[in-house]
Amino acid sequence: MEKKVNINSDSTLQKVGVEALPIFSITPFTLLDFPDKTACILWFAGCNMRCGYCYNPEIVRGKGKLGLADVLNFLKKRKGLLDGVVLSGGEATLHPGIIDFAREIKALGMHIKLDTNGSRPDMIGKMIRQNLLDYVALDFKALPGSFQQVTRSSFFDQFEKSLKLLLENDLRMEVRTTVHSSQINGEDLAEMRNFLGTQGYKGYYYLQHFVNQTMTLEDLGPSKKPQLDLLFSSTQPQFVWRN
Repeated sequence: MEKKVNINSDSTLQKVGVEALPIFSITPFTLLDFPDKTACILWFAGCNMRCGYCYNPEIVRGKGKLGLADVLNFLKKRKGLLDGVVLSGGEATLHPGIIDFAREIKALGMHIKLDTNGSRPDMIGKMIRQNLLDYVALDFKALPGSFQQVTRSSFFDQFEKSLKLLLENDLRMEVRTTVHSSQINGEDLAEMRNFLGTQGYKGYYYLQHFVNQTMTLEDLGPSKKPQLDLLFSSTQPQFVWRN
């Protein structure tokens, strides 16, 4: 079984792949990952969670291959061609240089979307205060009772704080959950939606069903898509399947 990872201070970031070459790879063009924007995706190496269904084991466990200066040169050549940049991973907010890097991206006139597990509300807060974020996709892994099992970490309180920060600042955002039937069922999803409602989230709640026969961080076995017909209603937030 994958060793538990629980990181709570910058002093331990090196243990999850945070280094001088933080970028694992670049997806040079996408029309799907940043709403209403042509964008590229920067995949940051290292993560402080170990979700068994993760589709990016090589990124989570691997080391970066590109430095931020190399990536900025790439972006400068695409100024005027790309509207935005997606900071994904892994977990981009683990990297201490992310704020200065985001400033450089904004200086190029590009918008920034952050994909995050919400475990670093301090970093997210700094980026919000400096107007560095235009869109955030926040991963809702599980409720407290099963959060440890799903993520091999104890960051639910940090996730909750990140959610509140984003809502308080009225930032354009979405909440999303990957669903594997061995970990999350229809009742769990109903409770998760209710939790989001109590926090004041009124956007769409995006669900992504685990893709079977795909290499992931842990072998969870096949997953059966839960039947949620009775849960799809006008109740806010509304469920939306992405697959």
